[in-house]
Amino acid sequence: MGGTRVRQRGRAVVVLTALALAAGCSDDGGATTAGPGTSAPSTTPAPSSTGTTSSVAPSTSQQGPVKLTVASTVATGIDVPWGLAFLPDQSALVAERDSAKIKRIAGGQVNEVGEVDDVDPSSEGGLLGLAVDPGYPAKPYIYAYYSAGDDNRIARITYQNNKLSDQQVILDGIPQSAVHNGGRLRFGPDGYLYAGTGDGSDRPNSQDDGSLGGKILRITTDGKAAPGNPDGRLWFTKGHRNVQGLAFDGKQLYAAEFGQNTWDELNVITAGTNYGWPAAEGVSGLDGMADPIAQWHTSDASPSGIAFAQGHIFMASLRGERLWAIPVADGKRTGEPQAFFTNQFGRLRTVEAAPDGSLWLTTSNTDGRGGTRDGDDRILRITISR
Repeated sequence: MGGTRVRQRGRAVVVLTALALAAGCSDDGGATTAGPGTSAPSTTPAPSSTGTTSSVAPSTSQQGPVKLTVASTVATGIDVPWGLAFLPDQSALVAERDSAKIKRIAGGQVNEVGEVDDVDPSSEGGLLGLAVDPGYPAKPYIYAYYSAGDDNRIARITYQNNKLSDQQVILDGIPQSAVHNGGRLRFGPDGYLYAGTGDGSDRPNSQDDGSLGGKILRITTDGKAAPGNPDGRLWFTKGHRNVQGLAFDGKQLYAAEFGQNTWDELNVITAGTNYGWPAAEGVSGLDGMADPIAQWHTSDASPSGIAFAQGHIFMASLRGERLWAIPVADGKRTGEPQAFFTNQFGRLRTVEAAPDGSLWLTTSNTDGRGGTRDGDDRILRITISR
């Protein structure tokens, strides 16, 4: 995988002081932060009050910035859509966080295919990420990340003839709380399942090698540690606060992470790396801990899902109510992020690259934190041009 910069010494006292002053906030960036909501990104190497920061690699693209257009509304009336995954027939499955229902979208029609058992919804918990087995339909399974009564779990569920059956928990014991549950699932090009978890509102989990909280997990489809994981553990990386976005650019994995009350992050993920939480939030320069390649004030982002397409990571933002497009190549940021649809559709939760080259983008206005609009929540189809 591509490399990532490692923090050097410095600013630890400042970061730790800021964390001590903060009583804590939700993973939607509930605390008030500096900087206007529509601020332009900055490329200075140290934090400022105007959007993204960090060094930028020279651009490898001569095609210029992207343009995004809302081509159509795919579906309306979805109850807190969270996970979204495409099937080989180009239909899609969407998870409703609070109802625990999974619905299939095909040909403009939305139909329920079943309900995931034992889901216990909360402020940010419930039925979260979805992934389709890369061997589907020969291996007719989907995978769901969900909050149960005492923990977060990953289940393998048979999906055939547009119906769910035979739910089997393959991994449990992921720390759970009303907030900071993580929840995103993504199969990698290596065939293994990656899962972003949160610290479960218990910060030490993120640095505890024996905890599944505050980690990116890498597991087999049976829930075992994937070969090549650090020390044979279930986790791939540690030191995360709350990972709800995972996307691959070829073999390179990227992750979006909620900050406490100052900086949200986009990280390049490499095996065994420590991403710093709770000692670090954003670019912090701490020895042995990796810095993000981009960061945002929580008022401008509070990121959930991400997707890769046409040389960009697209990042859906909840509190920021916009879709960010971040140019990347070889594990580096190659230019300035662009913001799209600011305040047009409300809170944005999930973005996925569709088989036809478009993006599907979900709103999250019915999750109890947004102002609902007629038709919410909806899924939008976004086309990309230059």
